[in-house]
Amino acid sequence: MELRNLITFIHVAELGSFTKAAEHLGYSQSTISFQIKQLEDELDCLLFERINHTITLTEQGHELVSYAHQVRALTEDFKETLAKEDLKGHLHIVTPDSVCEKMISAHYADFHRRYPSIYIRFSTGDSGNLLHMLDRNEADVIITLDHHLYNKDYVVAKEQKIPMHFVASSESKFAHCKGLSIKDIIEEPFVLTEYGQGYRRVFDRELAKKSLEITPVLEIGRTDIITSVLIENDMISFLPDFVTDELIASGELCYLDVVDMHIDIWKQLIYHKNKWLSKSMKTFIEYIKAHEFTN
Repeated sequence: MELRNLITFIHVAELGSFTKAAEHLGYSQSTISFQIKQLEDELDCLLFERINHTITLTEQGHELVSYAHQVRALTEDFKETLAKEDLKGHLHIVTPDSVCEKMISAHYADFHRRYPSIYIRFSTGDSGNLLHMLDRNEADVIITLDHHLYNKDYVVAKEQKIPMHFVASSESKFAHCKGLSIKDIIEEPFVLTEYGQGYRRVFDRELAKKSLEITPVLEIGRTDIITSVLIENDMISFLPDFVTDELIASGELCYLDVVDMHIDIWKQLIYHKNKWLSKSMKTFIEYIKAHEFTN
């Protein structure tokens, strides 16, 4: 059995298209079709149903996906063992804006110093986009900042509950108030992350349960800009503690003691269960687990 035929099969199965697989692998579409036909002839079974220019995995095709990934992983592991070369590779990591900012500022230089031949491309997006990219093999690893996500197709390599607080300037009139209700501050000017994304979506859902709604004066994905606006203005936001902890410690911002809004946000390090874990990807995951997750 040709290994390249199995690899072609994996790409066709993941992308759901002979044409897209051909573009990704740099083959002609006829080559892709020929390789799949070879594999089907060798296994004596139909792997894809072809109806009206669409393809769907057959039951045997679904079974082969898992075996094909195992064969590929074993082959690549053996290659790496033989090569005994320094770690090297390219990784695409996708995270929310706030997580990306922190990872790059706090950890990237150290990671690059330790593993100079692992090249990382960071992209940002909302949880829905992150999961879509994972399903399409467009991202190697994602980090979410959302409600607790579970899916049989994903491996959660590490997770951590993230404390969230209402925050404002240390000069805010609410700075020293105890036992605040959300209704005490609901009419104040708010600066929030973008509507419908990540923890903002979870926040809005909790407000809706109380028949409440906040219309922010500013919506922006950049949490560093949000904290700058809070310092200079009498406004309020709702942010993860890792975004604000240094400014809280310096006395520039303060937590508001809002006692009737309790929201669980989770940071999760996720990859697809069918993703082949290269040595460089394993190294990145272990590094992030050790440095970005504290529990």
